[in-house]
Amino acid sequence: MDDRRALLDGAERAPDAAALFGAVSARLRRLVGFQAAAWSATDPGTGLVTAPMHVENLGRGEDCFAYWETALLEETVLPFRELARAAVPAAGLRAATGDLPARSVQFRKLLARQGVGDELRAVLRVGGRPWGVASLFREKGRAPFTPAEVSLVAGLSAPLAARLRTLAVPTGGGGADGPGPGLVLFDPAGVPLSINDEARYHLARVAAGPSVPSPLGPPLPIWLVGTAAQARAVASGHDREDARIRVRTHDGRWLVCHATCTEGPGGAPGPTAVVVQPAAGPDLAPLIADAYGLSPRELEITELIARGLPTGDIAAELVISPHTVRDHVKAIFGKTGASSRGELVARLFADRHWPRRAAVQGR
Repeated sequence: MDDRRALLDGAERAPDAAALFGAVSARLRRLVGFQAAAWSATDPGTGLVTAPMHVENLGRGEDCFAYWETALLEETVLPFRELARAAVPAAGLRAATGDLPARSVQFRKLLARQGVGDELRAVLRVGGRPWGVASLFREKGRAPFTPAEVSLVAGLSAPLAARLRTLAVPTGGGGADGPGPGLVLFDPAGVPLSINDEARYHLARVAAGPSVPSPLGPPLPIWLVGTAAQARAVASGHDREDARIRVRTHDGRWLVCHATCTEGPGGAPGPTAVVVQPAAGPDLAPLIADAYGLSPRELEITELIARGLPTGDIAAELVISPHTVRDHVKAIFGKTGASSRGELVARLFADRHWPRRAAVQGR
């Protein structure tokens, strides 16, 4: 068995995203020499980093957060969002800058002083959606990443993203249990101001990972502080994407974390509010659709099946033929592994992942 096949087989056996990142990084180090690495799941809707994160040999959590914050607010060389849309979803920093890595803000501010000589950056994408990102770092004095190494990592993008997508399928109960929304406030400079008990409860349900010190008590996870940074990027005109991510909990459920910047007296910047709460149907619908590879039309039909509509009524509501509905249902069964409508509804809509059927019918 070749090394690449062994790497992908290990990814298929991984029980969760954190284990996948650890196993893949260990094997990839043998194929592509690097001294440090950062792996993170991303929200496929916004492309923002979320949990889990896997970091190797990068020092303090503050430096790790500074890397992501600079990527959001300042970086213009190989930003992940552009790489996610590029023909090849991986690139080496020195190759991309004509061997002038200092053109990168992240390199000037962070990587150079940490002894990094080159970075190989990749987006793990499938179906047009980013499910993860990776940065591999090679220390100063070593040869830059070669085109063959970049190509090897780019070739891993789709299969690793496909596995991350499969692992994203919710497996726990719905989000109705436990307290309501949690709130964390940051000042305009990004310093935490306050946190409520509900936020502490929800944060404790997410796997530990890179974090930054907080005057409020325990360190705050980078994905939460990064969501606040994204809101500041939007408010300052650096970005226009939503400051919103979904985060998986220990028990296979999902939280949604969203941030917004407020305005103080006289139009001065006010606190940034970050809300963390159990994900509801509207947040989970596109996630589940992406996880199973359902098209927008297939998701529509799946929701109508959950409402108990027969084939004829689905066809009438969507203004398509019953034959087309049956073709879609067949494709849905193939993608989800369901063999009947009842099994499909139980698999995708059970355990309160979605609004109760009566509520849906009342829309």
